[in-house]
Amino acid sequence: MAKITNVLKTLGEVTVTGTSTYPGQPGNSSLNIHQPPPPLGQIPVASEAILGIPRREDNGSGPRHRRTLDMSPPATVADPGANQDHAYILANKWLSTNKLAHLVETQGLVYKKGKFSAIEEQQLKAAVDNYCIEKQLNPDQLNEVIFSKDGKNRDNAFWSEITAAIPQRPIIAVYHHVRRAYHQLGQKGKWGAEEDALLAQAVADLGQQWEKVSGRVGRMSSDCRDRYRNHLLNRDLRIIGAWTKQEEEELAQIMKEVMVDRGKDTDTDIFWGVVSQKMGGKRSRQQCRIKWTDALSKTIKNDGQTPRWGQQDAFILVHKIDSLNVRDDTEIDWQTLPDAHWNLWSAHTLQRRWLTMKRGIKGYEDMTHQEIMDILRVKKAQLPEAPTAPRKRKERKVKSAAAIADSDLQHDAATSPADGGAIDPSHNRPTNESESSESEES
Repeated sequence: MAKITNVLKTLGEVTVTGTSTYPGQPGNSSLNIHQPPPPLGQIPVASEAILGIPRREDNGSGPRHRRTLDMSPPATVADPGANQDHAYILANKWLSTNKLAHLVETQGLVYKKGKFSAIEEQQLKAAVDNYCIEKQLNPDQLNEVIFSKDGKNRDNAFWSEITAAIPQRPIIAVYHHVRRAYHQLGQKGKWGAEEDALLAQAVADLGQQWEKVSGRVGRMSSDCRDRYRNHLLNRDLRIIGAWTKQEEEELAQIMKEVMVDRGKDTDTDIFWGVVSQKMGGKRSRQQCRIKWTDALSKTIKNDGQTPRWGQQDAFILVHKIDSLNVRDDTEIDWQTLPDAHWNLWSAHTLQRRWLTMKRGIKGYEDMTHQEIMDILRVKKAQLPEAPTAPRKRKERKVKSAAAIADSDLQHDAATSPADGGAIDPSHNRPTNESESSESEES
């Protein structure tokens, strides 16, 4: 366990955030879709720099003082101007993940992966709407373009044009995203027991041919796949509820094997289905991922103690986000925020903490990201004091009648007043030194 503890203290976490609605989220009127996209691969400022701690190679001595960070808004970074050849490739060439990875390695291709931001959602919707106006397409005709059953006859001009609206995305990613967003079976809500039974039977009959399963169940193929893998697979073996200490130790050992013994740096490379299998199917891949990234890993990194979110963590988070050149918080890559000296919190936890702070601002729904940052930059301008270790409670020794020794009885007899006079009230006065724990700051 010591080995995994040391390794984890230098690693970040991965968190899979939930899916977004399309197009955009509430309050999208405040998004600036005309501002150039942020540069890819941004690295937020280090936590040590935020806290004013000298770097390891800096041997500066002397007392450190409270300081106020520069509260001026960050300068607008000009569009760096993407490689035009690469932009053409991304918008016109239908490349698989392996081919994209090859171009990244051999030609330095840079493209964006992961969840589409709210701004990208709006840009895509605007591009689709403009295409319909130019081509005078009605909704049924647009549906035929998007859901052409013959991949060879798909309208490449349509897909290239809307992909050009978000030049950092490959056309294949835009294709799958738009088809999901406009799918008539999308957004059907919570699964019911009858649907689960229908899905289980469809998989038993057809196997994991998700398009065929989708036709029988009446849900999108990706929804059927995720529902089956996350909730129905091994359901008869599944344990629901609190994890036992034995289960936690078993998961920690599995993660050690995958992340340490096999040379994995972070759990980016971990296939949670394999982890679930190693757990004997008792816990789903979703349960394993959430338990590890949001709970177990931070406890292991913190020498077995459950860490508590404090004011200094909130201060670091705000100033890390402020150091990024993003137009909206949906463009933040939360996995980049932890660093070597601030890595107890998973990306999912950091995103939730940020949303809590943001939603604490009155009228945030109608504010731009920069306006929200202006407020939080003022609220979190002063570096908070480092948290101190809480004082331990003084334990009161309580003895039962059967546990009282003869010597204690003799002592009581010697010190008790023989004449029945009043006993000094301070002699048996109970002490109450319980401390109220420091409240968590959202």
